[in-house]
Amino acid sequence: MNAFDLTGKVAIVTGGNGGIGLGMAQGLAGAGATVVLSGRNAAKGNAAAREVGGSAIFVVADVSRKADCERLVRQTVERHGRLDILVNNAGTIIRRLPHEYAEAEWHAVMDANLTSAFLCCQAAYPHMCKAGGGKIINIGSMMSLFGAPHTAAYGASKGGMVQFTRAIATAWGKDNIQANAVLPGFIVTDLTRERKENVPGLDAEITARTPAGRWGEPEDLAGIAVFLACRASDFVTGTAIPCDGGYSIRG
Repeated sequence: MNAFDLTGKVAIVTGGNGGIGLGMAQGLAGAGATVVLSGRNAAKGNAAAREVGGSAIFVVADVSRKADCERLVRQTVERHGRLDILVNNAGTIIRRLPHEYAEAEWHAVMDANLTSAFLCCQAAYPHMCKAGGGKIINIGSMMSLFGAPHTAAYGASKGGMVQFTRAIATAWGKDNIQANAVLPGFIVTDLTRERKENVPGLDAEITARTPAGRWGEPEDLAGIAVFLACRASDFVTGTAIPCDGGYSIRG
């Protein structure tokens, strides 16, 4: 089981102050990694760092901004001496029919979901090279696989995330950097809880279609985060792995 041990490794989890990001951060910390969370809400982020425990800290950053991404990475390396794992989880969704999006709304979703990953990866790359390699985990979505009427911007950003993951996997494989995407299904988070509780029939429809018979919880993402961050996945790169209770395999 030593291949799953992350002791001595340093990880950044963007959007790690709640939901999927927090679930992954807890998994990484539980496997021994030192975790740095980032987000825009300091109070929520510091509470999340306390929940993760150990040496976890929170850094305020808007990762849609290049300067913030560079500062996040710089402060991590200055404090801990290295960077081994980057989880690009920060994101948002604006639900509109395609013809209803304002241009600013489109750009807001793309910048939060996709541009942020590009900027963080650029900032992290030289430090991973210095460390002798690294692991990049990009958070996609089932909307990378199929469409829905109100997710044009979100789906485009998440589909782009999968292709971006494949590109950096091929570009940086020579540097011993593995990059993979995780495609979460319906997970109960701040972004989904209100719809689960208030959209008539949604909960029953999703539960019925999901072979696991339930919605996912953030902690359901902990195991795949540890696997993709550790030595056990050294020969896994450029993949997009659903973590959806089987929802996406149903016709």
